[in-house]
Amino acid sequence: QVHLVESGGGLVQPGGSLKLSCTASGFTLSSYSMSWYRQAPGKERELAARIFNTRITYRDSVKGRFTISRDNGGSTVYLQMNSLKPEDTGKYYCRADFPGTIYWGQGTQVTVSS
Repeated sequence: QVHLVESGGGLVQPGGSLKLSCTASGFTLSSYSMSWYRQAPGKERELAARIFNTRITYRDSVKGRFTISRDNGGSTVYLQMNSLKPEDTGKYYCRADFPGTIYWGQGTQVTVSS
């Protein structure tokens, strides 16, 4: 059974850093597209970063500040977030894309505030 669990969120001051983790079970993570999405209050969920094989994609507003990666064992996806801004505040979700099916984690809250 596919299961995704996010961790690492929290409250951080502007300019600070956080590293999110998404631990996957029930499948080989490296075989599928893995993404981090985020959703701010009152807004739609949006893609922050995606990794599939060697291809990595970032939304423009996080380029140069966020880094998505996988561990060598293939069970965890990370999102290193640096130079955080108040507009990065939201709930961050891990997503796995299977042919015909999408799986989501429960999300982890990130709040950037002084």
